[in-house]
Amino acid sequence: MPSPPASASAYPLRARGRVIGGSAVLAVIAYAYVLRIAVGDANPFDFFGYFTNQTSALTAALLIVLGLLATRGRGVPPSLTVAWAVGVACLIVVAVVYNGLVPGTGSAPPWVSIVLHAVFPVLVVFDFATAPDRPVLPWNRLWWVLPYPLLWVAVVLFRGATDGWVPYGFLLPERGLASLVLHVVGILLLLLVAATGVWALSRVRWAGRTPTRHPS
Repeated sequence: MPSPPASASAYPLRARGRVIGGSAVLAVIAYAYVLRIAVGDANPFDFFGYFTNQTSALTAALLIVLGLLATRGRGVPPSLTVAWAVGVACLIVVAVVYNGLVPGTGSAPPWVSIVLHAVFPVLVVFDFATAPDRPVLPWNRLWWVLPYPLLWVAVVLFRGATDGWVPYGFLLPERGLASLVLHVVGILLLLLVAATGVWALSRVRWAGRTPTRHPS
């Protein structure tokens, strides 16, 4: 029987790094929101309607929780392991879409965009890839990556149809149904590809450790 994954508490720098890194990202997001308030755009539903801001905030908060659990010598609960993997997959999509399809379109200062669209996704992927407290994710839970982005899309489309606000131009209703469906389906397919990579990554040996199975 394989031994359980090592707790991140055995790697105190990693545990503290998660707390510090997650806190720093939340601070960057808060700073960007303050800038929006300063120009008269204080609506939190608009600011956090951006997938980048929302996903980065949720994943940063999750990293803080993981780090605090590790400092107390506690392992990662199964539900948080899946949420962690979903956050990693979503941030991969954030990095690919922004840097590959719509670079430089945000209103935030360039350094904020770099942190949220490049630095943070890379660090999150690196942490997950090398994490000593990461068990193998069962393939039958891969679909768990879909509910959150599908809910986000549904809310955004509802807002676009009612008050006309959408976070990204390719979601504008006036672009036509065909364009809308093409972009949404394309992003969801990209998300599934990213999630497949994350799930496969959970099976990679690291530092001689054989990954253990996530409880079914």
